Amino acid sequence: MAPRATWKGQLRLSLVSIPVELYSATKTGSKVSFRQIHKPSGKRVHYEKTVQGVGPVDRDDIVKGYEVGDDEYILLDPQEIDEIKLESKKTLEIVQFVGVCEIPPLYFDRPYYLVPTDELAQDAYRVVRDALRQAEKVGLGQLTMRGKEQLVAIRPCGDGLLLETLHYAEEIREAEPMFSAIEDAEADDDLLEVATSLIDRKTAPFDASAFTDSYEAALRDLIEAKRKDKKTPRTTAKGEKAAEGENVVDLMAALKESLKKADSGKKKGGRAKKKAS
Repeated sequence: MAPRATWKGQLRLSLVSIPVELYSATKTGSKVSFRQIHKPSGKRVHYEKTVQGVGPVDRDDIVKGYEVGDDEYILLDPQEIDEIKLESKKTLEIVQFVGVCEIPPLYFDRPYYLVPTDELAQDAYRVVRDALRQAEKVGLGQLTMRGKEQLVAIRPCGDGLLLETLHYAEEIREAEPMFSAIEDAEADDDLLEVATSLIDRKTAPFDASAFTDSYEAALRDLIEAKRKDKKTPRTTAKGEKAAEGENVVDLMAALKESLKKADSGKKKGGRAKKKAS
């Protein structure tokens, strides 16, 4: 089955707009998953919302609570939260560039493939891809998706562009408290030499296919053996309910005009500094 686009819109670099689509770069359905079954009846186990001393409650009676103190909550109705959700913008603007190694790995969240929607968009798409690769830069911007604003980084990836969502600064835990118990002392020189030699011997180009999930493989083997065994207990749970953007026109003119605006902004900034001094 063909993958479904997570987001459709425009990738904008100054005056250049490129119609693009976003696809998840990872597959979540490839892992083995289980259902919980009530063994005596053979029926699936369902979960229902309950309140202590009340019992099962109606979904419409549930609101969100934000804890402000011990057992004290500010109550918010789901509709109030929906009203402040951001509408999905159809434009992803690259607002800044940083070096490819400047973003610490712990900021990266989820990868997506960013692809042009049609052949007319490919020329501009290739220019952005190759310019990023040549400059060894990553583009930064913000994308509104599923009602939330995501910080994203865009970088070349093979023949295309890879978009990765990033954590905001306030989402990152400080490392110092975690490492504070480690004594501030240098490693033994002899041990360091041995460890370095071992690293050199085991250094090789990265190849993800060289690594496999042995637990997942063993689990699939077990399930297949159980499936073929006629003595395996079985149950049947029958009866249970289970934007298009505009085309790129005159790319070179748009890029040159964008460059003029950027240079003009720098000159104005320089004059303002001179006047201030």
